[in-house]
Amino acid sequence: MRNTAKITTAVLAAGALTLGLSACGADSASTDGPLIVAASPVPHAEILTYVKDNLAKKEGLDLQVKEFTDYVTPNTATQDGSVGANYFQNKPYLDDFNKKNGTDIVPVVTVHLEPLGLYSHKVKKADDLKSGATVAIPNDTVNEARALKLLAANGLITLKAGVGNEATPSDITKNPKNLKFKELEAAQTPRSLDDVDAAVVNGNYAIESDLKPSEDALVLESPKNNPYGNFLAVKKGNEDDPRVKKLAKLLTSPEVKKFIQDKYAGSVLASF
Repeated sequence: MRNTAKITTAVLAAGALTLGLSACGADSASTDGPLIVAASPVPHAEILTYVKDNLAKKEGLDLQVKEFTDYVTPNTATQDGSVGANYFQNKPYLDDFNKKNGTDIVPVVTVHLEPLGLYSHKVKKADDLKSGATVAIPNDTVNEARALKLLAANGLITLKAGVGNEATPSDITKNPKNLKFKELEAAQTPRSLDDVDAAVVNGNYAIESDLKPSEDALVLESPKNNPYGNFLAVKKGNEDDPRVKKLAKLLTSPEVKKFIQDKYAGSVLASF
């Protein structure tokens, strides 16, 4: 939102939607057609593909998975009916998106948590960051606040009391290491690791970049009482779509929990 790369990604993804999904829009709106779900590639699309290949047929669900690499197009596509649902986001992000864009997308069922982590190619411990070090953080409102809260929880900075999901670097009250912050599109943060001293990276982008959050993160978000679980979402009014109900049931099945545990080894945590 605050850089060209993000706008470009969204425009390209929107173009792909127009070309690839325009013919499918009617099917998405009909409860008799396939359920098309927009998802981030990792782990969301991988989890959905597991459901599609192993569980959906038995439930009589025709599931189609469409991958997007940005955090905007899946919601706009869900709102306009180009897809029937999406699976990529958490509640604070969705609340912020709905407020800013006048959309009415709602969560259906929470599936997993991707712990946010601090990574570095230059130091092995967070305490080893030098004075004046540059830390890359996501530039969208919610993930930026989440990143700053992670740093605060680990004693690297102190945030203004009561600051919520709109925290920015201007809300830092103590910065003993005089850290500098480079705000980037979330997808760009792992790619910045050679250029900055450390980066706060969303779990899905960490996994896509061959980082193992449970092993490679200098500090990692705690799953305890964590509000950032990722969920299946639909446009308000579509919660009772029989296809959505079937998918919600399958996404919270013992089979999916085992798949998440086996495939991601702690880098993605089932929330059910």
